[in-house]
Amino acid sequence: MKRLMTAVFTAALSLSAAAHDMVPGAPQSQPILLQGGTLHTVTNGTLANTDLLFENGQIIAIGNNIPLPPNTEVLDISGQHVYPGLIALDTTLGLVEIEAVRATDDQQETGMITPEVSGHIGFNPDSEIIPTVRFNGITHAQIVPQGNLIRGRSSLLKTDSWTFEDGAEALNVGVHVSWPRVGLNNAWWERRSPAEQRKANAEARNNLERAFVQAKAYYDAKQAGVLTATDQRWEAMLGLFDQTSKLFIHADDQRQIEQAIDFSAEYGFDMVLMGARDAWRIAERLAAQNITVVYGAPYGLPSRLDEPYDQAYATPSQLAAAGVNFAISYPGYWDIRNLAFAAGNAVAYGLDRDQALAAITLKPAQVMGVDDKLGSLEVGKQASLVVSNGDLMDQLGQKVTWLFIDGRLVDLNNRHNQLYQKYRQKP
Repeated sequence: MKRLMTAVFTAALSLSAAAHDMVPGAPQSQPILLQGGTLHTVTNGTLANTDLLFENGQIIAIGNNIPLPPNTEVLDISGQHVYPGLIALDTTLGLVEIEAVRATDDQQETGMITPEVSGHIGFNPDSEIIPTVRFNGITHAQIVPQGNLIRGRSSLLKTDSWTFEDGAEALNVGVHVSWPRVGLNNAWWERRSPAEQRKANAEARNNLERAFVQAKAYYDAKQAGVLTATDQRWEAMLGLFDQTSKLFIHADDQRQIEQAIDFSAEYGFDMVLMGARDAWRIAERLAAQNITVVYGAPYGLPSRLDEPYDQAYATPSQLAAAGVNFAISYPGYWDIRNLAFAAGNAVAYGLDRDQALAAITLKPAQVMGVDDKLGSLEVGKQASLVVSNGDLMDQLGQKVTWLFIDGRLVDLNNRHNQLYQKYRQKP
């Protein structure tokens, strides 16, 4: 009993330590004019020395000499830059706080076939990590369950909210699949023989295909009105077959990607390729088949001995040159704060600057089906935007000064800043 109480007490302390004390922003109470900034609209180019007016959480005017509603608050941002809020795809933000503390890790459900799992259910809006992420301009994040086969469904949440309900932008957008390994693992920690690995790869592929056959049979039975029981697993996959939800396939190796494309085409799914380290190798095919890519390897060493040292950095520009529709992600949780810098690094290796900005704003919004509300600075869209004193994609020049989500002013304080201010005072 004593050991049990100690464990419970330790878990409670861990959970309390995983809560920040920044209060979510209050709803916008008066019109706000951002005056004299440089607007990076994404869809209409860059507008220097231009004003932006938003009210009730929505952008209502862009230009100069805008007639102001009564009680408008004017913020002089001369010399600063305004961007749409950044959208981080393929994250586990809010699902894990301290990886070594099991009580704070809710990334993965037990089992290999768990499509009924929803990322937003395990999301902790009080995560200490969230304020450090939005400090670099991220206003929304796709929360993705983890797993080894059929993981579950992802949702797009705001990075400033009391609960997942009021932070919800789009829930259960699509089902995520980890494509089975096709090659052999030669890492030092691998203890299985080549034959054992091949057998495991084949079994995983068979399990995946069997699950989709069962899900399709369930869908057909439901359409015909002959279901005799409800299965929550296959209920979660119904949208794949009528294309009301997407199939997010996580695959890096070229062989995995090609298998995933063929599999998706067989069913006619609305497929999004996630990770896609080898996408550059089949960029023409991806473009021809209009497959959206969420490139999640913007940094890293070459994966093969004969690859260029800068392949990871140059891939976005190669995808753009081939006409691939792509976004850039930085998978993880605490390190997703580097998303803007990953896009900036891609610019240094050949990607057009406007395309780089679109890859972390408008393109992610399109992936999540919310581009009518987010991803660009346009009249009628949500006032989810970032003001930076310097280029947002420049690690040295960037300094976020204001951040708004749905017109709500967001507190930019965070644990990192608190520690910085504390230790500045050390004698």
